Amino acid sequence: MPILAIFTGPISKDGYESLRKEVDWEHQQPAGGIMHVASFDNDDGIHVADVWESGDLMNQFVNERLMPAMKKLNLPAPKVEVYPTYNINAYSAIDQYKL
Repeated sequence: MPILAIFTGPISKDGYESLRKEVDWEHQQPAGGIMHVASFDNDDGIHVADVWESGDLMNQFVNERLMPAMKKLNLPAPKVEVYPTYNINAYSAIDQYKL
């Protein structure tokens, strides 16, 4: 069953950009990743919503790629909330954001 993972924490836009380059999930897409959306609040706090095919595949990515890169870049571990999905809709406008 797909899951929704919400990551929040005190990570700046610069920190996020460094993490994107280090992990390179846009070119080396993680197995089971369906969607990734990131935003920032006015205090440089990150808010990420990911949809994954399963919690196991998300944990594999987090443990093998994300957390090692975060440690290397000295970024704090985010707070993570995981929920089973109930409904997922992707509208045609999503095509412009596909990698």
